[in-house]
Amino acid sequence: MDAIFKALNDPTRRMLLDLLREKDGQTLGELVEQTEADTGMTRFGVMKHLKLLEDASLIVVRRDGRFKHHYLNAAPLQTVIDRWIEPLLAKPMARMALDLKAVLEGEDEMSKPDFLLETWIKTTPEALWNALTQPEMISKYNVNGAAPAAPISGTGRITHLTPDGNPMLSGDVLTFDPGQKLEMTFEPHWEENLPSSRCIYEIAAEGGVCKLTIMHFDLPDGMEDVRNGWMVTVSGIKTLLETGEPLGAEW
Repeated sequence: MDAIFKALNDPTRRMLLDLLREKDGQTLGELVEQTEADTGMTRFGVMKHLKLLEDASLIVVRRDGRFKHHYLNAAPLQTVIDRWIEPLLAKPMARMALDLKAVLEGEDEMSKPDFLLETWIKTTPEALWNALTQPEMISKYNVNGAAPAAPISGTGRITHLTPDGNPMLSGDVLTFDPGQKLEMTFEPHWEENLPSSRCIYEIAAEGGVCKLTIMHFDLPDGMEDVRNGWMVTVSGIKTLLETGEPLGAEW
C-alpha cells in the first residue's frame, strides 16, 4: 500500500500512467519521446520512474524481442477502492471497472497484444476452465447472458447466443488445452461490419489461486466496447467462482 501512494506521489509518474491509459503497451522509447518534450527528462530518469511504478505493480512489462512493452495495471488501485472507497460507491459498475489487472505474460512472442488483463482468482484450474467453456457458467457472467449452445470441447466453430437466440459473438477455437490455454478468433455481431480479431485465455495455478491472463490481438482502434466488456467479464468470472453467485442484474 505504501509503495502505491509513493509511486503516485509524483507528477511525472502520474503522467506516465496517463500516457499508458491513452495508449497501452508503449515501449520505453515511446514514453521517453513524450515525457522529454514536456519535462526535459532524460531516458535514465524515465527508466527510474518506470521502475518505481513497476515495483508498485502499477504497470506490468511484457518483453517482445529486444523491446519491452509497458501496460497500465489497475489492480493495486482495487486495494484502495476495497479499503476506503467501495463502501461509498453507489454504482457497483465502478468497482468492476477497477477489478482488473493488465497483463504481463503470453506465449505469442511474435505479436504484441493490443489489450491485456491479468487477475488472480481463488479457485482451481478445473473450475476456472469450466467457467470458460461451459454454457451454464458463461451465461452467468456475460452481461447479456450470451453463451454457446454446447460446451466448448475442442477446436472448431462456436457462436455465443443471447437468451432470445440472437448471435452475439462467433469464433473459431484455434487452441484447446484443458486447464491451461484457450485461443479463438473474436468476431462480434452486436453491430454490423465489426472487424474480427483474436483472443487468448491462459490459466496458471499459483498456490491456492489461479492466475487468469487474457490477451487480445489485432484489436482495432475505437473498440472501447470490447475493452470495457473484458473488464465486466473478468469481474463476473472472479465473483462467480469466489462466491458461487453471479454479480447480479443490478450492475
